[in-house]
Amino acid sequence: MTKKTGGWLESIKTVVYAGLIAIGIRTVAFEPFNIPSGSMIPTLLVGDYLFVSKYAYGYSRHSMPFSPNLFEGRVMGSLPARGDVAVFKYPRDNSTDYIKRIVGLPGDRIQMRGGRLFLNGTEVPRESLGLYTVEGDGPRMTVRRYREALPPAGTGAVLRHEILEASDDGPYDNTTEFVVPPDHVFAMGDNRDNSLDSREMNAVGFIPVENLVGRAEMIFFSVDGTAAWWEVWAWPFAIRWNRLFSAVR
Repeated sequence: MTKKTGGWLESIKTVVYAGLIAIGIRTVAFEPFNIPSGSMIPTLLVGDYLFVSKYAYGYSRHSMPFSPNLFEGRVMGSLPARGDVAVFKYPRDNSTDYIKRIVGLPGDRIQMRGGRLFLNGTEVPRESLGLYTVEGDGPRMTVRRYREALPPAGTGAVLRHEILEASDDGPYDNTTEFVVPPDHVFAMGDNRDNSLDSREMNAVGFIPVENLVGRAEMIFFSVDGTAAWWEVWAWPFAIRWNRLFSAVR
């Protein structure tokens, strides 16, 4: 009579293998993130869940869970495209995840004048799209909505994306000119008057390329926060069905 090998040991092995596969996928392919704040409205809303491609800019220690200090720089690295929505580690602690839009690459000159973005001395065009009501990120308020057209770096298509401006005279609407140093990028939130980003040198500032985690690719789930976890009957009405499986632009 042959003895059956232990079921509990096989179960542990299965769990370990599944965990290792999940960590591998998270490290080299895609990682899920959720949006907790409104700094990227209207592109990303509070309650959006999205996939970030880890391979888009190559790999650094921040590609791995807990950012172990195994090596410096990036392996198979490449710069983001101007206009990419990217996740990066907050430069002040190298652990907190931030998500913003990359507007400046190494050597670029960035400045805000009267709420307008200037890139290398040229004003970035924007067109008015009317009013927009911000909900789900503090008090309900109505702001102005624009479509901005970022020029590509080198050849490529102009990237058009939407931004919000409560006014053109906010704290970050008039700045000095920032010159992006080598191996760094400059990022801003699309909700321009409600975003702590590279315009604040004492907070985010210039972002080391090494701190890039990946590029936001697709929203796979989204909820508006109107249903508590125990209100099962209300879950279908809290899902933003029109945002599911939409690309991040």
